[in-house]
Amino acid sequence: MASNASSKTPLRQAALAVEIIAVGTELLMGETVNTNATWLSQSLAEEGFNVYHHTTVGDNPARIQAVMAQAFERSNVLVFTGGLGPTEDDLTVATITSYFNEPLVADPNSEAVIKAFFIAKGQTHSPSNLKQALRPAVAQAIANPIGTAPGLSWTVEVEGQPKHIIALPGVPREMKAMWPASLEALHTFAEKQGVKAQVLAKRSLHFFGIGESKIGEGLKDLMDVSNPSVAPYVGDSEVRLRIAAQAPTLQEAEALITPVQAEIISRLKEYYFGEGDTLRVEQVIADALIKKQQTLSVAESCTGGYISHLLTNVAGSSAYTTLNVVTYSNAQKTALLGVPESLLAEHGAVSEAVAKAMAVGIQQVASSDWGLATTGIAGPGGGTPEKPVGLVWIGLASPDGGVTAHRVQVNPKQGREHTKHWFAQYALHTLRKALKAPHESFDL
Repeated sequence: MASNASSKTPLRQAALAVEIIAVGTELLMGETVNTNATWLSQSLAEEGFNVYHHTTVGDNPARIQAVMAQAFERSNVLVFTGGLGPTEDDLTVATITSYFNEPLVADPNSEAVIKAFFIAKGQTHSPSNLKQALRPAVAQAIANPIGTAPGLSWTVEVEGQPKHIIALPGVPREMKAMWPASLEALHTFAEKQGVKAQVLAKRSLHFFGIGESKIGEGLKDLMDVSNPSVAPYVGDSEVRLRIAAQAPTLQEAEALITPVQAEIISRLKEYYFGEGDTLRVEQVIADALIKKQQTLSVAESCTGGYISHLLTNVAGSSAYTTLNVVTYSNAQKTALLGVPESLLAEHGAVSEAVAKAMAVGIQQVASSDWGLATTGIAGPGGGTPEKPVGLVWIGLASPDGGVTAHRVQVNPKQGREHTKHWFAQYALHTLRKALKAPHESFDL
């Protein structure tokens, strides 16, 4: 089908196209989640290799070879995971070898490692275990430092073009342990093809209160550029923008990103709240309160303690958290927070007046700098035309004696828990904006 002779003329191109092929019927049946592809993609990107395709195929030789034929048409490097074990359905190495009509040979070092593995456990290896030591005659084995299944590194020629194959076990901890040696083989292959892997730099910017489509419209000119690339990702309550750039050095890649980041923030500054792969608004608030040496207290009704939960998930939150309460009933709004019964009777619990009174009440009871309060209708019932399900009033009492209330209406169709989540996010971002956080160097 193809020759494995080395090419005399290196393939020169801007980058190598990598395809990850996960082998395992259990992946197709949904019994196992393919976390390997995610991990490998992240690692390859950091090393400057471009992953263009993910493929999953069952433990079937004909289908594996069909996937290989397709992959060779569009990719320079094939990285396999799975199918390297001792059982009958572990067919990857044998199938790859058969594709090139090459013989399988026993790798002496791999056999020795397998035998020693079982001796150390006081057990006797079986013939099926030694099956794992087989490899194509001209390929190299990748040692497995924590298991019995070695990997495979093999440069082949397909229709006059050099390709490289890496095959690794599907067990994540074994695959990861073998990855450094695999990367070394990939870099060696790239160098032989006259390709220098680019360094990848990435930054994640976070935005709240604006949708993905609006961001796309506002940043279309920037998103049409490939290097640096700008891509939006929708989270549970925010949009994250990833800026990624490739260059020969990290410094050059970062230099490509910086002006694009500044331009994005200048256009979307109203919605921007920080940078970082795992940044959350509660961390931004924590940083701002600690920097200002200020404290916060929270009175929750409809959110039922959700805001307090998010705030106290941040390590060190005791530095600024004083008193958080859930005053669900009107009686407790009056008893604990001093909300006048007449105010509740006149305006109702879900109102601007009560939200303000709750915020001031918790601020005074706790003697805190800031008081944050929520009162709303989380549903699914309880709404009226004037006060529909999904309505929340957010009260905020500030250190200067001011108090404000903000009316927010969210879509309640995804259920009560989702509605409470959105209420909490709007409340936290209301506080963040009042704190004027973050204070960025990109303050344009």
